[in-house]
Amino acid sequence: MAKPVVAIVGRPNVGKSTIFNRIIGDRLAIVEDKPGITRDRIYGQSEWNDQGFHMIDTGGIEISDDEILKSIRAQAELAIEEADVIIFMVDAKAGLTPADSEVANILFRSNKPIVLAVNKVDNLKRIEDTYEFYSLGFGEPIGISGAHGLGFGDLLDAVVEKLPPEVEDEYEDDVIRVALIGRPNVGKSSLVNAMLGEDRVIVSDVAGTTRDAIDTPFERDGQKYVIIDTAGMRKRGKVYENVEKYSVLRAMKAIERADVVLVVINAEEGIIEQDKHIAGYAHEAGKASLFVVNKWDAVEKDEKTLQQFTQKIRDHFLFMSYAPILFVSAKSGQRLHKLLPLVNEVSESHAMRIPTHVLNDVISDAVVLNPPPRDKGRRLKINYATQVSVKPPTFVLFVNAPELMHFSYERYLDNKIRNAFTFNGTPIRIWMRRKSEQE
Repeated sequence: MAKPVVAIVGRPNVGKSTIFNRIIGDRLAIVEDKPGITRDRIYGQSEWNDQGFHMIDTGGIEISDDEILKSIRAQAELAIEEADVIIFMVDAKAGLTPADSEVANILFRSNKPIVLAVNKVDNLKRIEDTYEFYSLGFGEPIGISGAHGLGFGDLLDAVVEKLPPEVEDEYEDDVIRVALIGRPNVGKSSLVNAMLGEDRVIVSDVAGTTRDAIDTPFERDGQKYVIIDTAGMRKRGKVYENVEKYSVLRAMKAIERADVVLVVINAEEGIIEQDKHIAGYAHEAGKASLFVVNKWDAVEKDEKTLQQFTQKIRDHFLFMSYAPILFVSAKSGQRLHKLLPLVNEVSESHAMRIPTHVLNDVISDAVVLNPPPRDKGRRLKINYATQVSVKPPTFVLFVNAPELMHFSYERYLDNKIRNAFTFNGTPIRIWMRRKSEQE
């Protein structure tokens, strides 16, 4: 199920990142009192009145004095392209500026739902300062204060009212949904074509040539699949070369709908930080995953190259030690015959359900082999274990005191469960509850 997207747009230094952090409840965006300071993590998730949505902060472009209007226009265009609802942010303290009018003109032509938020309304006097923003033509301005957390209920009520409903996927339960993620020019489109055995996707050496995210259903050896191909950035001039990070949002939306995520890495270029961010989202979303190292045929190799590259992936992606690694070449077809069988395997692990009595036998054996350590004279006691859900496999342990579960012992139990049931390519989750919570 794909969540709708809300973007925050406005000229530099109106407090977009502060508002973004308030809404998602985390400090992902860097906040500093300099225009254009927001970097890197410009996306997140939030929920209001049981409605989930993605947030995108369009402050991620470096601003220089002679480039301000061009950068503002780029931000607004990106928001228009990606968002279902746009929060247009202005500044009560500074008042209405020509740059605000520039943003308003772009947004007004977009026909997207707009919520006008006036930031820095820190006291009653500032409420009067919101009235001049009626002239922008977006209806009643909503006064908020990022610094003091005022007005956010009204703002989010207005946003949620304009959001489209979440759309359910139309595919049957037996279809494996596969998303290919990775930065531009790692060869995602070539891999899709190689898996399908035909040229269904535009392929070019120019990064960002995939035009749209296209669902491609196909069947192989009796198993139905749909490939959710993440679109590359649409380049419309030099300014787009600086905003590649916005393609992360598209990857997030594809991951959300997927059962299995293929993290595609370019063997020639190696691993960069953005690869970790995107893979991390797949992990956090609880998706089955595997690493596909493409263009392996183009790498000069000796007997240690594969082992060294494997170790490099393990070092960079410590949180995804469960994910298999496959070295392929979409161009030459090297090892591609192994890809779909591996997809099937991790998909089965992702949906595996363990009988309660068998699970408890494994947990009991693990405790006998290595009892939980004592903490201030008290020892954790595990009374009972059960699996409560799949995709990803999620287990609840009923214990005497959840606070006694040390992360290292939880990791030990995680490994014991994995080894006993061969959970390959999927995260597993373990929750603790007091024994009394069982009734």
